[in-house]
Amino acid sequence: MADWGPIFVAVILFVLLTPGLLFQLPGNRRCLEFGNFHTSAAAIIVHSILYFGLICVFLLAIKVHLYIGS
Repeated sequence: MADWGPIFVAVILFVLLTPGLLFQLPGNRRCLEFGNFHTSAAAIIVHSILYFGLICVFLLAIKVHLYIGS
């Protein structure tokens, strides 16, 4: 049985933390912008740090596991 937990956590966090899709921190005109579909180098760096921190928490500290199949 394969452990699908890390894969699902990584994909969900990647979609949620894509700069400009749901939110962008820092925004182009404000500190936080929602759904503007634009990005900047600073936003990419901030979202990468957030992604790394959250993936470490979910996979190393909480140890999310999901087994699918027989």
